[in-house]
Order: sequence, then structure tokens, then C-alpha cells
Amino acid sequence: MKKTPTEEKFSDFYEKWVCQLEEYLSFLVQDNSDYQNLIAKITTHHKNYYRVKWAAAHEDVCAFYNPVWLTPLENAYLWVTGWKPSAVFRFVDTLRRTGTGLADLTDEQVKRIEGLRVKIKMEEEKVEREMERQQVGMADRRMVELVRVARGGGGGDAVAVVALLSGLERMMKMGDCVRLKTLKGLLDMMNPKQCVELLAAQSMFHVKLRKLDLKL
Repeated sequence: MKKTPTEEKFSDFYEKWVCQLEEYLSFLVQDNSDYQNLIAKITTHHKNYYRVKWAAAHEDVCAFYNPVWLTPLENAYLWVTGWKPSAVFRFVDTLRRTGTGLADLTDEQVKRIEGLRVKIKMEEEKVEREMERQQVGMADRRMVELVRVARGGGGGDAVAVVALLSGLERMMKMGDCVRLKTLKGLLDMMNPKQCVELLAAQSMFHVKLRKLDLKL
């Protein structure tokens, strides 16, 4: 099936974005004391991803609910057009359990992280309730047909189409905001060295997940 212009453009952007992430990862895993610079670069890299994503979704939000630029394995981990926010806490748990990072977290930091974990879980549930509400609308076969026609540049009930697409875009941004809030919340609680350890773990998972599926 031929890609839409938005799918073509974002596929190219995403491939370059992951390549740049892998380049940053090579610096993150090195014994480098310039932590602040590394943190600034990779957080800016993530912010740029959402800036481009939101602009592209405004043109064709449906593309992000069936992302052709992701591998099947990446798609298996998809939650409302991106990674599930609570997954980041598993990186924290794994690093501490295996002794590969975050060994110097204080009791106060651990307590604050657990508090954030609870808040993020509640935010996720809020997004999932919105997703369920949207799915009820999408279950209407007429609405599904309207979206198909709209993407094909055909006519139809313009008001209904706009309302549906607007709802999908809003839900996507809700999920993205929870993702950003999770990452920022954790980084704000950590010292520069700990931030680098967490970002390295998250970036490594992202890069390896994509590479593994591409090799299959």
C-alpha cells in the first residue's frame, strides 16, 4: 500500500531520529564527565521528536495510530502512539536490581520516585478512559468509513470527520504529555550521573528493539 505524504515524510524523519539517538547513546555509555551537556542534547532530541510528531499529526493523525515507520516489534510495545510512560520505571527497577546503574539513589529519591509512579499510573488510566471513549466512536462503521474517505480526499460529513480526527489528535497529545511528564519528573529527581544512566538504559532499549526486528 502506498504511503501518504505524511507517512513518507515522518518515516524519513523517524529513521534519522533513531540514528541520531544511537549516536547520542554511544556518548552516554562512555565514561564521560560532561553529563550536563549530554542530558541537554538528548532531552532536546526528544522534544524535537514531539514537535515534529505533533505537526505531522495535525496533517494526518490517523498515520500515528497505524505507524508504517515502526517495525512489528516496536508496534507491539505501542501505547497510544508511543511508549507507555510507566515502562520507564521498569528501567529504574532493572538498573537497581542488576547493579548496572542508579545504585546511589537515596531513600528520599526512591520515595519520590514511587510517588511519581503512582501519579503517572493515574494519568495513564485517564488517557485509557479517553481511548475507550474514542473507540466507542470508532466502532461506528459509518465513522470509520468517514475517516477512510477523508484520508482519500473524498467528501463526506466534514463536521463529523473533523470531530473524530480532533478527538484522536487530542488523545495522542494526552499520551505524549504523560510521557514527557514522566521523563522530566524522573530527571528532575536525579543528579546528572543518574540522569545519564537512566537515559542510556531507555535509549539502548529503543535502539536495540528496532535493530532486533530489522535483522529478523
